[in-house]
Amino acid sequence: MDYFIESAPLEKLQSDCIVVGVYQDKQLSAAASVLNSHTQGVIAKVVSRGDISGKVGETLLLNALTGLASERVLLVGLGENKPVSGKNFKKALQAAAISLKKSYIKSVASALTEIPLENLDVQWNVRQVVENFNDVAYQFTAYKSDKTTESKLEKLIIAAPENLAGAAQTGLNQGKAIAEGVALTKLLADLPGNICTPTYIADQAIALGKKHASLSINILEEVDMEELGMGSLLSVSRGSRQPAKLITINYKGGTKDSKPIVLIGKGLTFDAGGISLKPAPGMDEMKYDMCGGASVLGTLQAAAQLQLPLNIIGLIPSSENLPDGDANKPGDILTSMSGQTIEVLNTDAEGRLLLCDTLTYAERFDPEVVIDLATLTGACLVALGRVPSGLLGNDDALCDDLIAAGNIANDTLWRLPLWEEYQDQLKSNFADIANVGGKDAGTITAACFLARFAEKFRWAHLDIAGTAWRTGQNKGATGRPVPLLVQYLLNRAQS
Repeated sequence: MDYFIESAPLEKLQSDCIVVGVYQDKQLSAAASVLNSHTQGVIAKVVSRGDISGKVGETLLLNALTGLASERVLLVGLGENKPVSGKNFKKALQAAAISLKKSYIKSVASALTEIPLENLDVQWNVRQVVENFNDVAYQFTAYKSDKTTESKLEKLIIAAPENLAGAAQTGLNQGKAIAEGVALTKLLADLPGNICTPTYIADQAIALGKKHASLSINILEEVDMEELGMGSLLSVSRGSRQPAKLITINYKGGTKDSKPIVLIGKGLTFDAGGISLKPAPGMDEMKYDMCGGASVLGTLQAAAQLQLPLNIIGLIPSSENLPDGDANKPGDILTSMSGQTIEVLNTDAEGRLLLCDTLTYAERFDPEVVIDLATLTGACLVALGRVPSGLLGNDDALCDDLIAAGNIANDTLWRLPLWEEYQDQLKSNFADIANVGGKDAGTITAACFLARFAEKFRWAHLDIAGTAWRTGQNKGATGRPVPLLVQYLLNRAQS
């Protein structure tokens, strides 16, 4: 999609449709009032007779208007006539984008830049327009014979007066980088497990490195991991014919002596549960168990596009978890890279086996902070649903920074406790630690397991099991938490 900032008068904007806001109680936004004056009062007349109430997310498409360069105007409800919250603005944008998924809409002009927002500026406004229109326009057609998509949108124009054009352009650049990072994440996640293997993800990382000179890529093969003593990570791939990979993406945008931010993404390309086999219904969605790894790729791509003045390391441990005669068995004992031994009580708790060795591997980069993200526990979905991702960590300042970034990005987190008392659930009679802690507090005990391997640095864990993909009729990857992570990096770059 092509993007433009345009300062021409609204009535002269050339597009298939202009989007303007209306409020409850039949009140027009400033942009809607301008268009109303050029259309002989048609917009006010339609609103006054109650065709649209102005509730948040309500839309009405007006056709065959005269007096404008565009023949269509989309009215979108913004709620009460007061500064709009970030969440309500996103809801309005999503509704607008969905309503414009028409075959004849190829270009859209957003006149929502002038909408007053709660504690948010024009830069954020424009960024959200780009992100949300791209999110709605995305459709996976790679393996469909008919590749016709609902959305034909090719051009997005952001209307902004000249005095706001600079801030709008910055927002557009950020929005474009985030949107493209989200799109990459969604594409990789939506691919089937027979295509998107650990080797495939490694190849995508290599391709990304060729595209951006600021990224260097290193792939550890199983023989390399054996030499490092990664017995926990390697145990997961024993039931698969696909070799495991540990992918390192090194972004060098900061000074030579500045410590890196390390992002670790679980890259399990398919999870059948191993010997502890999952039930058949919904197992197809276990191709999404690599969403953490895909999000790391999407985030590093965005960082490279934005040329952030930071050093960032992306680590993606990638494998499959399948049943086989050589697969992990309940009761097996593994030796991790850290030297800690692990009793495997449930082979379906494999993500932490990948992550723990990767956390130990991260020590060699002398990180400032380490953030891991993983579709780790179904318990997180039960506890929090699909609205926020779960957050746990050993550093309050880091967790606070991530929560703040999530609130800005409309990609929210909810922090859960990581109290020492929960560690008792991981006691093993036969090894240093068990890989599961029973049915209680599953999200917390999973993080407690990881905390044993993160004691040498500031660390946060994002459980994205409820937010990385949608299920049901709208099944598909969401691209979360790429917006959150990029916002965190932007905040760090500006601090």
